[in-house]
Amino acid sequence: MTSSDTLARVAATIESRKAAQGGDPETSYVARLLHKGPDAFLKKIGEEATEVVMSAKDVDHGADPAKLVYEVADLWFHSLIALAHYGLGPADVLAELERREGTSGIAEKAARK
Repeated sequence: MTSSDTLARVAATIESRKAAQGGDPETSYVARLLHKGPDAFLKKIGEEATEVVMSAKDVDHGADPAKLVYEVADLWFHSLIALAHYGLGPADVLAELERREGTSGIAEKAARK
């Protein structure tokens, strides 16, 4: 079992929570976020990103690195909700990472201009 399999399974669960698939905002956190629209899940992404930064700073000062892993998992999860809303999934992100693999980050950034 690979990490991409886990991402695909989580993404499939998120897809199943969409209103078109019968997702119920009364019983599903994901369905509720999707029902509320982009402002709801984008706000969560911002909150989770901030928590990742704070956890990383805490690890710098001796905190348990598992807390950072926990917060990154929350960030990834909410990012997967955003991807699903826009008709995308983890395979799209993995393909982009594969496209960038072996490319200088400095050169890749310069090519965007």
